[in-house]
Amino acid sequence: MKEDPRKLGASEPSAAVRIRRAAVADAAEIARLCAQFGHAALVKDVRARIAVLDAMPSQQLLVAEEPGIRLLGWIQVERRLVLTAGERVEIIGLVVDAAARRHGVGTLLVSAVQQWALAENLGEILVRSNVVRDASHKFYLAGGFSRVKTQHIYAKSLPG
Repeated sequence: MKEDPRKLGASEPSAAVRIRRAAVADAAEIARLCAQFGHAALVKDVRARIAVLDAMPSQQLLVAEEPGIRLLGWIQVERRLVLTAGERVEIIGLVVDAAARRHGVGTLLVSAVQQWALAENLGEILVRSNVVRDASHKFYLAGGFSRVKTQHIYAKSLPG
């Protein structure tokens, strides 16, 4: 049986928290949250990336906001067709403001993605989580995800 996230110390988010699609105007706040996650990004780069993502139906970039207050978090997901596994949704990034963590914001963002996936007739959500992010592991397990694989990720920079 999966644990309820509230049993892990999370509290309910404010009823005023709203989940919506990200806009180019959110770039500065999203960049601020990226820095909290350890991935500094220039606002101009984030702005350009949001514009590209917004034009791609396979991508969803959602934000959690409380009107009149900074963004509380964001989630990026991608609809993927994998030859060996079929179609599914993969969480590419999820960041919740340090001051808003353990208050249900991440759960709201993941729930919004789940609703989108169900509306698209996709039966699985996948997420990769760095081995050093213990809090993330607990969050996903409490949210009904199962650990199915451990792997290494390799990257190669290309010239130009």
